Amino acid sequence: MSEVAILGVGMTRFTRQAARGAAALVGEAVREALDHAGLRAADIQASFCGSALATAGAGQQTLKNVGLAGRPIINVENACASGSTAVLEACAWLRAGLCEVALAVGVEILSDIRGPLPTTDDWYFQTGLNLPGWYALKASRHMHEYGVTRAQLAAVAVKNRRLAAENSRAYFQAPVTLDEVLQSRMIADPLTLLQCCPKADGAAAAVLATAAFARRRGGRPIAIRGMALTSGTAVFVAGQPSESAGQRAVLAAYGQADVEPQDLDVVECHDAFSIGEILYTEALGLCAPGRGGELLASGATSPGGRAALVNPSGGLLAKGHPLGATGIAQLAELVWQLRGESAARQRPQARLAAALTMGAGEFELDANACTVFVLEQPHPT
Repeated sequence: MSEVAILGVGMTRFTRQAARGAAALVGEAVREALDHAGLRAADIQASFCGSALATAGAGQQTLKNVGLAGRPIINVENACASGSTAVLEACAWLRAGLCEVALAVGVEILSDIRGPLPTTDDWYFQTGLNLPGWYALKASRHMHEYGVTRAQLAAVAVKNRRLAAENSRAYFQAPVTLDEVLQSRMIADPLTLLQCCPKADGAAAAVLATAAFARRRGGRPIAIRGMALTSGTAVFVAGQPSESAGQRAVLAAYGQADVEPQDLDVVECHDAFSIGEILYTEALGLCAPGRGGELLASGATSPGGRAALVNPSGGLLAKGHPLGATGIAQLAELVWQLRGESAARQRPQARLAAALTMGAGEFELDANACTVFVLEQPHPT
């Protein structure tokens, strides 16, 4: 599949900046994406705004002063995959011929929320099961079934903090040691504080277009080779499917793109908690099931490693995780990587990349949603 391309991307720094407000964050990200694409607001024919916790009409509220009022604005909520789902919806409009150029933007303000982020009002949340606890249960099960160690879990945070130190947009700007991660305050055993993403505020945006428009415009478009969206299946029933939402999304996107895991140069995957990177590198096929901890500890997914470079942005753990903006920020990092614009964190000669964004909150399902994109830097013609 190559009918759609990304022409430009932009994002704010992810940090504590609730006082700026969502409209200012969106305006900054959108203006950068338009400049990166070499387009004006007048060129955008439809906009899609992703946010997990914003009030109704978030797109209209944040885009009205960016020159986009009067044209279609569609609001998207899909948990942490809200922003990446907004990109999928934009692609659907482009492929259907409803527009030639579209904008996808994601935004969230989280730093002013005290305590765990709200999910649902069901009995399990009321009795204490929140997102850190949910991922901690996943980590404990992985440790029991496959022998993943606490040190391997902590090493995810060490790697991603080191990479974030090269990313001026990241929440955390300083590396940490393995001992610092392991000795930080326990949040949900076995996950310590430094293995949990910070509550960040921020926005990210992407300008997308049909391949025909991209060819006419020239420039350096990044082709979307494959994309998929899945939702989770029930976990408290007998006869559960053998493949998770993430695995099913990966298979569908790889099938569209006609690629294998070993073809990838760069990956951005969901690591809101350290176990996430281990689980989702396995889902992406970068290693066998249960071997994600070993893959990470070997250095294979670090700069200069033998496998795809994973989370060069610093990932959600170190870059930050303003829910609605996260999926588009992952795509932004991949676009910069494929265009050779990632400065010190650049993977040399990156040509093929993938992003996996997981949304969670409905704990009776293995996930609310999972999106996977495969992007390619086209060969020179």
